[in-house]
Amino acid sequence: MLDREQIVTQIAQEVIARLSQRQVRPAGPAPGRRPQAATIGDGVFRTVDEAVKAAVAAQKRVAAMDLEERWRVVEIIKRSCEEHKEDLGRGELEETRIGRVEDKIRKLESIKHVPGVEMLRTDARSDTTGLCVVEHAPWGVVGMVLPVTHSVPTMAANAISVLAAGNTAVFSPHPAGARIAARALQLFNREIHRELGVANVITTMAEPSIEAAGQVFNHPDVALLTVTGGPVVVREAMKAGKRVIAAGPGNPPVVVDETADLDAAARAIVAGGGFDNNLLCIGEKEIFVVASVMAGFMAAMRRAGAQELDARAIERLSEASFERGKGNGARGGRPRLKRELVGKDASVLAEAAGVRVPPSTLILFGETTEDHAFVQVEQMMPFLPVVRVRDVDEAITAAVRAEHGYRHTAVMHSLNVENVTKMARAMNTTLFVQNAPSTASLGLDAPSYLSYSIATPTGEGVTTPMTFTRERQIVIGGALRIH
Repeated sequence: MLDREQIVTQIAQEVIARLSQRQVRPAGPAPGRRPQAATIGDGVFRTVDEAVKAAVAAQKRVAAMDLEERWRVVEIIKRSCEEHKEDLGRGELEETRIGRVEDKIRKLESIKHVPGVEMLRTDARSDTTGLCVVEHAPWGVVGMVLPVTHSVPTMAANAISVLAAGNTAVFSPHPAGARIAARALQLFNREIHRELGVANVITTMAEPSIEAAGQVFNHPDVALLTVTGGPVVVREAMKAGKRVIAAGPGNPPVVVDETADLDAAARAIVAGGGFDNNLLCIGEKEIFVVASVMAGFMAAMRRAGAQELDARAIERLSEASFERGKGNGARGGRPRLKRELVGKDASVLAEAAGVRVPPSTLILFGETTEDHAFVQVEQMMPFLPVVRVRDVDEAITAAVRAEHGYRHTAVMHSLNVENVTKMARAMNTTLFVQNAPSTASLGLDAPSYLSYSIATPTGEGVTTPMTFTRERQIVIGGALRIH
């Protein structure tokens, strides 16, 4: 089965191939029109080498800034996201053609929750032999790959983390979201230059491509790499022999046990799984429900506004969503996800399933078996398969299998502390949510940190400014203790 990075890479390769042939494509600019390269200036350069050299020059000035100045840089990006959220959000949907405009806007509103210079710290140790100061210093220029699913929010959040830590960044956007990324990057740069006099603190190239990303990976002046994707692009980045912070794929399971508040659980699942048409890697992707509350849960989902599909409709949706391989279909073998329905509205999926639902519908759902492709493949669509299980132990075991060891995100609805503890230990995921939408794991109506790069394969977790620092020890000999 395809993981998230293979899906995204497939989209990128097809986009580039079709552009070179001037063919129609279902995502990006209007069909038949070659997307215009971004205007040169304000951080956008013709080549990767020019973009990196500009970032190198800017990094010397950023590293020399005091924390007050870096705080101002962070606040400029946050303010710009808030002031231009509608223009940037609508622009991203117009270009990528995936997701929901209100959630694109909400993602930009959420940038205010990204931590900045307040995360930085200096540690010290002393004894009779002397003093050791542990500083967290910048790396230099950070090369960063952006996903098509959240191009501008990922860039804004990562720019905050990188700049707060004293670095600069060269961004390599997904080709299908490159124009809006460049527009936002230029906006941030203009405001930072106007207020602080520093240019090109974040840069990109006018025409991003897979080849350009490879040039960023291997450029000698790029010190650190951050990749939002899965094993394929991570392996390519790691070939450069540099440290890689890798935000990998996920297939977040949900477990609903017999103690759950079913109506609260349903509302949370619809809110989390329906956010931006389930494009978030943290979004609820499949649900395991204890048999004794299955009927009550399905009724609660309907009350929460989700639209239920019967077995025949689910089969039609499966045929529209997955490539069939040698008679295996969507229920076995290695189903291959098509890209046409990724990130589309629930009403579009319903039409593919042969039914009609209100345009305002956030989520479709229906009962499947555990081996169904919708359960086992991270499909990034607003359809949630619901699997009936005997008890909570069987639910947790099935959830572990469906998560595939990505260690990304898991959700549980339960009032039983022992059950929650058992699942949290079994899943061992970077993010674990109890009795709330998946979006709570990233600071939406919750006290958690926000980032759009969650480093699961390499273990850094939710990235913050501290993620982009190097630890240095400064040792002073002699008895400097005063106590």
